[in-house]
Parts: sequence; structure tokens; C-alpha cells
Amino acid sequence: MSDALFVTRLHRGRISVAQELEKTCLGIAAEDRAGQRWAREHGYGGYTSYASLNDLPTRASVFATLEKAIAKQVGAFARELQFDLGERKLRLDSLWINVMEKGAIHAPHIHPHSVISGTYYVTVPPRSGAIRFEDPRLPMLMAAPPKKKNARPENRSFVDVTPKPGMLLLWESWLRHGVEPNAARGRRISVSFNYRMG
Repeated sequence: MSDALFVTRLHRGRISVAQELEKTCLGIAAEDRAGQRWAREHGYGGYTSYASLNDLPTRASVFATLEKAIAKQVGAFARELQFDLGERKLRLDSLWINVMEKGAIHAPHIHPHSVISGTYYVTVPPRSGAIRFEDPRLPMLMAAPPKKKNARPENRSFVDVTPKPGMLLLWESWLRHGVEPNAARGRRISVSFNYRMG
């Protein structure tokens, strides 16, 4: 008999895609010169409002509606993780648009100063790139043998999730993740976000 220790949770949910969400994302991307410049200077391979806009839920009602739906699932995920928040709450810290062109990647990273992070997928052409999660214990696995190709997800060093339109993924912000290259002809559009203690 064995126990599962130090389990890393990945929440998968669904939210219906509002018809105007893709159009709104692309409209903002076309107008946001600061975001376009930041993406160019950082080799993003598309557009992101990450460093330029912090008011999407007040800028467009479709984002306010999306944020309310996300917040419900964040609350449920926090309960599953058994966080002891006391009198504090998890509050939205940031929410941003990602438009990834063909060939674009997002290098592995974490989200410091946040508690729960996630991504909601708006438009996902086939072969537009999986999100890859990394076992946070990798630096300590000095003498561990490689894992079998058919190993269960909980025993792998890397787990790829192929996004679909309407999919919501949530994870603890310390979990390292990145996005594989977009091999599709079309753009992949998503909305990412962070929640912090407030």
C-alpha cells in the first residue's frame, strides 16, 4: 500500500465562450500600442496585454462576466486545496489577453506573488500548442531513473494539456509551466489571470 504525498492539483473547468469575446480580444489587441510594443520587445510572437492594460473587466462587460465565472471556480479550487484563508479572500490581481501567432511559444515560468493562476481558452485552432506543466521537484531528482512513456500523469516529470475552446485551467502559482509552439495557421486566443491574498 502506498500514499500520495504532496499532491499537485490542476483544476479543469468549462465556461461557455461568449460570441463577442474573440472579437473583443482582437479589437483591444489592434488598439493597444503599448501591448504590441511590449510583445515585440520581449519576443512574444503575438500580442499580450499583460504589461499594458489592467482594467479589462471595467473596459468591456464581456470580461466582467468572464471574471465572475472564473471567480466561482477559483473559490471551489481553493476549498479543494484546503487553504486556511482566515478572514482574507482570494482577489483578482491581474487579467490579460494573449494572442499567439503561428510559431509563438511561451517559455516556462511561474507567477510570483500570486496564489492561484490560470488560463481560459477562447479560440484554439488544432495544433496550436499544448500547455506544459513541470514537476516542481525536478532539481531534487538527481539519481531518479527516467519515467516510462506510458506513465500515469501523476508519475510524469512533464504533463501536457491540449487546450480546447471554453476550457478553464487553474493551478497554484508556484507551478512552473510554459506553452509549446503554435503550429497552427490561425491565432490562439486566451485570457490569463492571477489571484492573490487580499
